[in-house]
Amino acid sequence: MSEKQQTDKLKFIAQKNFKKRDDMYEIVDFLNKSLKEYHLMFGLTNDADDKEKYMIRIYEV
Repeated sequence: MSEKQQTDKLKFIAQKNFKKRDDMYEIVDFLNKSLKEYHLMFGLTNDADDKEKYMIRIYEV
């Protein structure tokens, strides 16, 4: 699904770039499962400008 299609259904709240950690995918999975009832979704991608960092985004569903 493209970012345009996602933003048609999701409300972007915030984003933050930070140094990579091996377990970050587990943390994002935990947040998504735990906060689903609050209509929040977290997305994790590699930072396009810095390969040593991740970018996390928060959306309201």
